[in-house]
Amino acid sequence: QVQLVESGGGLVQAGGSMRLSCAASGRTMSTSAMGWFRQAPGKEREFVAAISWSGGSTTYADSVKGRGTISRDNAKNTLYLQMNSLKLEDTAIYYCAATRFLGPGVAPTGLVSYDYWGQGTQVTVSS
Repeated sequence: QVQLVESGGGLVQAGGSMRLSCAASGRTMSTSAMGWFRQAPGKEREFVAAISWSGGSTTYADSVKGRGTISRDNAKNTLYLQMNSLKLEDTAIYYCAATRFLGPGVAPTGLVSYDYWGQGTQVTVSS
């Protein structure tokens, strides 16, 4: 059974940075695309960033483009999200997700593409 566990959330000041991690267990994620999504209070879950299993392809939501960097370490079965210049509107629960087996260059943006989800980690950006 695949488990995804996020960490690194917390309270951050606007303009600051954060690094989220997602540790996967149960099977190797080295042939799965992985992504980050977030859900703010009263809003639907939205795409943040995705990375192909090879790490060669990445996709970002316009809202984080230029401020976020998604990366992965397949040897550690871990996904990361580095976010800089944080804004109040980045406040949300951040979820890690993974697909089943996919092609090497695929980094999907849709929720329905992902089969495994973590429980989420809260990120609160304060002024």
